[in-house]
Amino acid sequence: MIRQLTDRLPHPERRTVERWAWASVVANTVIILTGGLVRLTGSGLGCPTWPRCTDSSFVPHRELGLHGAIEFGNRMLTYVLIAVVVGMLTAVWRWAGTSREQRRLALLITLGVPFQGVIGGISVLTNLNPWVVSLHLLLSTLLVAASVLLVVRVRGDHGSSVPPTHARLVVFTYAVMWVVVYIGTVVTGGGPHSGDNGAHRNGLDPHVMSHVHAASVYLLVGLTVACCVVLRRTAAGRFAVVLLVVELAQGTIGFVQYFTDLPVALVAAHLVGAAVLVAAATRLLVDVVATTPTTENVAESRPPQSSRSR
Repeated sequence: MIRQLTDRLPHPERRTVERWAWASVVANTVIILTGGLVRLTGSGLGCPTWPRCTDSSFVPHRELGLHGAIEFGNRMLTYVLIAVVVGMLTAVWRWAGTSREQRRLALLITLGVPFQGVIGGISVLTNLNPWVVSLHLLLSTLLVAASVLLVVRVRGDHGSSVPPTHARLVVFTYAVMWVVVYIGTVVTGGGPHSGDNGAHRNGLDPHVMSHVHAASVYLLVGLTVACCVVLRRTAAGRFAVVLLVVELAQGTIGFVQYFTDLPVALVAAHLVGAAVLVAAATRLLVDVVATTPTTENVAESRPPQSSRSR
């Protein structure tokens, strides 16, 4: 059906498709920032219901004030994001060099955006339940990761050939990265920036969870340093270094915001940093996993031994 709808459109060049894929990365990152600003300004229930803004109107009225305008503005930005991913989907499906994997990935991202909007609506209907809000952020970061993967696939990068043990280290590091991001959302769920004065909190001690979060960050940084060491002679080494730099910058922001009582600007920067962290880690993972030889491949590639050497 999608191909039939796009048959009359011109075929884009690879560079155009790549730009659309990058636009998806940027747009999904921006929506993380704007969603965070809704919470940080206490506007999470500026529109007290969903899908309407109020029981009688899809748009906010004057009585809702600035909070209503901020929340409604963020809802409208979702439609901008939908327009971007639809453009990306069209470009991928019309590109002569596309593959089935790329089409499926583009479709998954496109369908993920309205689904993400539904989760946002559920968070409003549940009075900003912190666990639903946490899921809302995690889904956005997953869309960032998927968009980065699409960029790499469209570029046609072949990746770095590394031993299976090194690849497993990168995979484990990537898994720990997601644990760090998730614990970060749990910390937020118990912190002061709830999105509304009447919003629920998860009941966990934010100071204790902050230390748990910091411990996971230490583990992630240590694993990334190990990745930098083992991959230093491969092309993937530069992606490991980029990831380490992002982690150190993100960790610095996290520590400063903790000891300065969570100023809005730093918390917003930390949110964007989470998206950048996911993007950098995904880029490293894709580069290593794409062409990692298996044990069987290595064995098959060895030349047969002569009868004299047996």
